[in-house]
Amino acid sequence: MDTLTTAFRDINRRVMQLSKSPAVVTEENVYQESDENILPYLEKMVETLILPGSGIDGVDNLEELYTKAESGKSCLLLLEHYSNLDLSLFCYLVKKAGGRGEEISRSVTAIAGMKLNEDNPVVSALASAYTRIVIYPSRSLQGLDSVKDREEIIKSNAINRAAMKALMSIKNRGKLILLFPSGTRYRPWDPSSKQGVREIDSYIKSFDYMCMVAINGVILHVHQGDMMEDSVSKDVVRLSAGPVLSCNEFRDEARARAEATEQKTGVSIDKKQAVADSIMAELEKMHIKGEENRKQYL
Repeated sequence: MDTLTTAFRDINRRVMQLSKSPAVVTEENVYQESDENILPYLEKMVETLILPGSGIDGVDNLEELYTKAESGKSCLLLLEHYSNLDLSLFCYLVKKAGGRGEEISRSVTAIAGMKLNEDNPVVSALASAYTRIVIYPSRSLQGLDSVKDREEIIKSNAINRAAMKALMSIKNRGKLILLFPSGTRYRPWDPSSKQGVREIDSYIKSFDYMCMVAINGVILHVHQGDMMEDSVSKDVVRLSAGPVLSCNEFRDEARARAEATEQKTGVSIDKKQAVADSIMAELEKMHIKGEENRKQYL
């Protein structure tokens, strides 16, 4: 089976020539604007891999969310995460949906982990097609020792402070902030990779509205090693955007359910994790429904 490396040699070579993406993330460059010279190559990759019938349902929900963002409200997009092409799929399919799709696509700012910049120069070049705020992911912090890795922890804190400052400066300026609540791509051999990260609660707490988006169909399959060795395949990909939700209401309801369970069982529950779990549970319901819908296009 072809990989990103073998299937798109010419594109990879060209984006490397064009790329201005920083190879090292610092607190000075966490906010990275879309490189319009790279974007057409990502769109070409997606266009090559998706089959007829691919598209997005619930565009009216995205338009409603975007209208709220234009009015100055802070708005989140919460996507399932299966591959490094998920952001590309979302932006491409929204743009192709018509209506205000192109405006919505251009408004997206993704929260992205450092690996996309630092692990592989081709991945870094491809990722630069989209506007991102780069963070030091919580999953990467889990294995650090407070004494042995003190310098790395200091670095992570500085990067994440800068990232949050950048986020606060743009979130009320007509942007849709895109997050992957799982914090990592789903790996079939690791069920924990589909668990929501508790830090998502902080985003929900500080934003006004959100839409969740399910992804059905796979064109890029996660490899255990280098990201450029992920294998590609053609498929019908359907995205489903759920209704616009109040972040406060969703969070309050999730925490209330956790508190009720806590009182009933006498077992302490992490409320932040409960919010993250509620998001992932809702995305899973949307995914199951989306797969049923996708069957009509196969």
